[in-house]
Amino acid sequence: MKLDVFNHIHPASFIERLASYVPDYLIKGMLGMTTMHDVDARLKHLEPFEDYCQILSAANPAIDDWAGPDETPALARLLNDGLAAISAAHPDRFPGYIASLPMNNPDAALVEIDRSVRDGGASGIQIYSNVAGKPLDRPEFEPIFARMAELGRPIWLHPIRGPHHADYASEEQSEFDIWWGLGWAYETSAAMARLVFSGLFERHPDLKVVAHHWGGYIPHADGRMEPHWQNGIAISAGAGPLWEGKSRSLRDSFKMFYGDTVMFGGRPASQCGLDFFGAGHSVFATDYPFDPEQGAFLIRETIKVIDSLDCTDEDRRMMYEVNPKLMLG
Repeated sequence: MKLDVFNHIHPASFIERLASYVPDYLIKGMLGMTTMHDVDARLKHLEPFEDYCQILSAANPAIDDWAGPDETPALARLLNDGLAAISAAHPDRFPGYIASLPMNNPDAALVEIDRSVRDGGASGIQIYSNVAGKPLDRPEFEPIFARMAELGRPIWLHPIRGPHHADYASEEQSEFDIWWGLGWAYETSAAMARLVFSGLFERHPDLKVVAHHWGGYIPHADGRMEPHWQNGIAISAGAGPLWEGKSRSLRDSFKMFYGDTVMFGGRPASQCGLDFFGAGHSVFATDYPFDPEQGAFLIRETIKVIDSLDCTDEDRRMMYEVNPKLMLG
């Protein structure tokens, strides 16, 4: 069994409602990708892939970027109810779904966690690397992490960054799609670092957080962890030691995350991710359907890469099936 824990879909009813908030080109892009919203087309598209199923989650854009805190709770309910209905109608192919939250309304986010996760059967929640520019380690978001730790359910961390995020201070927007091609991996890494330095895993040592794209650049920063980042003094003026009074090293704290296998067919980067997180903290995912074949390339190439990695067959079984099942209960 290959259990894909990070792929994306938007219920048609949600896209229709989202059209009131986002530019037309985004809606056209969603509707132009049939397997993003047409469940029957998606099921037919997946027929060649036996012993393969998906835990469904929403795609960008984050509702917090387009709707105010009075509106996002209703959007989250509509989205989550749509995902729940798809999963309930096709449990063999879609045995679970991940709830989205109105993160710009933390009180309502807690209500939605209880409604969708505690009472509604969602596998966990998806959050983004920032909330309309706010970092995830802000105190207002801590109750959300605490509630998920209390429930023993996982969190999926997805990067978000747009072309308005310039690559250089002298410019007003990103060029050449650098905001996506390189920026998303940075977003994931920065969010992970903020959560680690905030003491998230000190407060909630059993919390499971899946970092998209095998943890972004974190595996590549391994050599910076010690002695520089952990044992050094912060370079910023007036800052003191960065890592004091923690129960584990900085490197081991980053290894508390789970990395998923979404590397778009990149074998060297995949090997690096596996070597850093280990098979015990790596989970199979594809990012379906974002490729020119509406997802088939990503499934095929991700499996091809995993099957070629320097690891044991038991390691592969851990990533494909054992870890996802343990994580999802």
